[in-house]
Amino acid sequence: MILRTALVVLLLSGLAEAQTHSPYAGHAQRAVAALSEQEIADLRSGAGMSMALPAELNGYPGPRHVLDLAEALHLTPVQRVAAEQSFASMRDAARPIGEQVIAAEAALDRLSTEGKATPAAVAEASERIARLRGQLRTVHLAAHIDMHGLLSSDQRAAYDRLRGYGRAHKPH
Repeated sequence: MILRTALVVLLLSGLAEAQTHSPYAGHAQRAVAALSEQEIADLRSGAGMSMALPAELNGYPGPRHVLDLAEALHLTPVQRVAAEQSFASMRDAARPIGEQVIAAEAALDRLSTEGKATPAAVAEASERIARLRGQLRTVHLAAHIDMHGLLSSDQRAAYDRLRGYGRAHKPH
């Protein structure tokens, strides 16, 4: 009986503990509440952040990964230079937009922390973030489209195999 009572007490205290913790615990200390430190670093560096995943998984390789697989894909010198240029252009276009996303997310945070959140202000800030993220995604998708045109169908099929997508390559 004592063991059963102790078990019940432990279970109930565990449930109470589980109910008091939020998956957002610790987020209040972030520089920008909606962004992890890794997300901020990725936005600042121009990283892809899976923004071009629909392209990546459907036969439109990413320039970073093409360069990583250059030997296995048997890139020609011309293809390698073109992939390097595409990657650099993508990164250079993505970085300033990433900084704008960070600033816009911080501005949205400030609406609440400063007690200035209104439906109109939040809508405006949210729409700005959505536009910026859309621009950023477009930059990354465009680079994948560049790579699709740069590689042969055999290279794209090899890319898919090497990346482990395990599906028949879709002809484009």
